Amino acid sequence: MPRLLLVRHGQASFGAADYDALSPAGHEQARVLGRAFAARGLRPGLILRGGMRRHEETVAGLLDGLGAAVPVVTDPDWNEFDFQHVVEVHRPLDGDHAALTPRAFQEIFEAATARWASGSHDLEYAESFTAFRDRVARALATATARLGEHRDIVAVSSGGPIAMAATLLTAGPSADTPTLAAVWASLNRVTVNTGVTKLIAGRRGLSLSTFNEHPHVEADPSLLTYR
Repeated sequence: MPRLLLVRHGQASFGAADYDALSPAGHEQARVLGRAFAARGLRPGLILRGGMRRHEETVAGLLDGLGAAVPVVTDPDWNEFDFQHVVEVHRPLDGDHAALTPRAFQEIFEAATARWASGSHDLEYAESFTAFRDRVARALATATARLGEHRDIVAVSSGGPIAMAATLLTAGPSADTPTLAAVWASLNRVTVNTGVTKLIAGRRGLSLSTFNEHPHVEADPSLLTYR
C-alpha cells in the first residue's frame, strides 16, 4: 500500500542566534535516519519538505545517509507554526528566550500554545490554531494526491504539523476545537527529532499506522532529543 512517511526535522539550535539551523546532533540524526532507510531498502519516490532551513538541512542529511538522489519539492504548508510569535503574544520575552533553560522554555511554550489553541484569542495571532489545522489538512491532501505517482513519499516537517496530522487522523477533522487541541498538545510534546510517523493510503484515504518511530536514534543517547 502507498505510504506517506512524516519525518520531524533534526535537532535545531536552541539558544543560538539562528534557531533554524540544525545543531551538530541534528545533522547526524538526519544522516542516521537516511542510513536506516537504506538498510531497510526504503527509497522514497519523492521528498516533500517545508520551507524552513531546518527542513532543508534535514533533507540534505537524509539524502546523504540514504546515498541516493530523490526529487525534492518544497511545500510551505508543512512549515511549523510560528511558535515564537505564539509565545510572545502570551508572554513577551524581550529577546531573552535564548537565556532560558529548555525546561523553563517548555513550560512557557505549553502555556502559550494552550492559549493559542483555545480559539478564544484568534484575532491576536497571525495564524490561528484553526487556520493551522486547515493548512496541515491541505498539506496532507496535496501529499495524498501525489501518492498515485509514488509508492513511498517522505515529508520532512516539524513537530507541530506532524502532531496535527496524527490528530486529524485519530480525533477526526470534525472534532471540536478543545478535543483537537488536547490530542494535538499531548502528541506534540513527545515528538522526537527525526521521528517517523507512518501513514497508509487505502480506499478510505489516509490512516495512521505508527507515530513517532525513532529506533534509529535510541542506540546513542546523544541523538535522542526532543528540542
